Amino acid sequence: MSDRVKIFDTTLRDGEQSPGCSMNLSEKIEVARQLEKMKVDVIEAGFAISSPGDFESVSTIAKTVKDCSVASLARSTVKDIDAAWEAVKVAADPPIHLFIATSPLHMEYKLRMTPEQVLCKTAEMVAYAKKYCSNIEFSAEDATRSDWEFLAKVVNVAIANGATVINLPDTVGYTTPNEMRELIEYMVKNTDHAGRAEFSVHCHNDLGMAVANSLAGVLGGARQIECTVNGLGERAGNTALEEVVMAMHTRPDLFGDLHTGIETTRIYRASRAVYNIIGQSAPLNKPIVGKNAFLHESGIHQHGVLANKKTYEILTPESVGIVANNLVLGKHSGKHAFESRLNELGYHLSPEDLIACFEEFKTLCDKKKTISDEDIEAIVLHKTTLEGMSEEEGYHLDRFVVHTSNYTTSTSTVSLKKGDELFEEVSLGDGPIDASFKAIDKIVNPEAHTFKTYTINSISEGKDTLGDVTVRLAAGGRTFTGKGLSTDIIEASILAYINAINKMQFAMAKAKED
Repeated sequence: MSDRVKIFDTTLRDGEQSPGCSMNLSEKIEVARQLEKMKVDVIEAGFAISSPGDFESVSTIAKTVKDCSVASLARSTVKDIDAAWEAVKVAADPPIHLFIATSPLHMEYKLRMTPEQVLCKTAEMVAYAKKYCSNIEFSAEDATRSDWEFLAKVVNVAIANGATVINLPDTVGYTTPNEMRELIEYMVKNTDHAGRAEFSVHCHNDLGMAVANSLAGVLGGARQIECTVNGLGERAGNTALEEVVMAMHTRPDLFGDLHTGIETTRIYRASRAVYNIIGQSAPLNKPIVGKNAFLHESGIHQHGVLANKKTYEILTPESVGIVANNLVLGKHSGKHAFESRLNELGYHLSPEDLIACFEEFKTLCDKKKTISDEDIEAIVLHKTTLEGMSEEEGYHLDRFVVHTSNYTTSTSTVSLKKGDELFEEVSLGDGPIDASFKAIDKIVNPEAHTFKTYTINSISEGKDTLGDVTVRLAAGGRTFTGKGLSTDIIEASILAYINAINKMQFAMAKAKED
């Protein structure tokens, strides 16, 4: 049995299904690039048959990513498998990932199939997918609530017809570590997999045990973990990539020679990029990537860390890509110093992106005395993951003027550019931000939508900090996230709203065309 544990990342499929975490094509491509740099083994780019948009994103990512495999999910039907193959066929060593439910509950109430029919469908569809490619993953949905003897029959049938990876998902986060390990051990012992197929685990976090269950599955003989960046996913989420990878990295005494191929120093940047794209931030106590993950306030802990970091730190910030700042940047810093700091932080930008970020940095230097690493990273993330997310035909802020006080009605005048045209409107509102949003609505006349969330986060310490604003809109059954960054919170809010409106307008127009 191999010592290599593959990482199958499903951030773009299962993770994106999480409410409020939908992404447009440009955002998905950026996440795929982050995953490729992190050296995941497989990127599950979507569910190709589900919509024209999903097919396009899977196909585009398959064409873009070359250093890891790109997969598409498919139900055990001919149409699903055909669509999956059509979307991924240009990828490097593309797999098809098909599934069918095997628990009594799912077979009776969802599939309305008998166990014998499920066995026949498994054999038929795995064999059908095999005609397209040699790399076939078969998932037994709700495996942890299935009858083990019947599940072994399904697995044997899948392997006999060409499956090379057998995934046993804990679809509803029901199992426990001991049960998961025993399930994998049972399947290893009772199926004819030797030399023909590897086992995989895909765990959900409904009872808070997704990471523990995945690691238990590896100890039981699984050699692939299916996971998402930041643990995104339906309901309570999926196994968090950063947590399982660093657990194995930190505990060789428990996992022995078992290892992944993940470039761990890319973890923090990938996490920040994903959070930034979906308009969220890591909980303060989030393992590995949370703001407090490497902070010590207790006097006892501080004393221990000063004497020897290993007293209270089992892994280092540097191991996941968090770099200490030894270079102070300010208004007199040049482009080379700025680029050098970016490289230390792990960002290697194209000449065009470097110029754009440096210009934004110099603008910020006129507003802030001290520029932190958090400020620099925020600039880079906004420029490289969100700049250009609003399509070229979208609106851009030209200027705004706000009049407000605690005893008068707020007034905002907003000017927007669209191509060579300039539009200006004025509106009253319940505060300067409400007035500004209403002025934008007058210009854009957006599709009917509901306002889901509006959040403000400070990037660093101090009253002159950058404000990071997230606006989330809902329309047509989809969610659209906009981001804005500025030391002026009103400007950041306007930028975020314009960003969200542009995405929504583009998506709705495209849906009408389709």
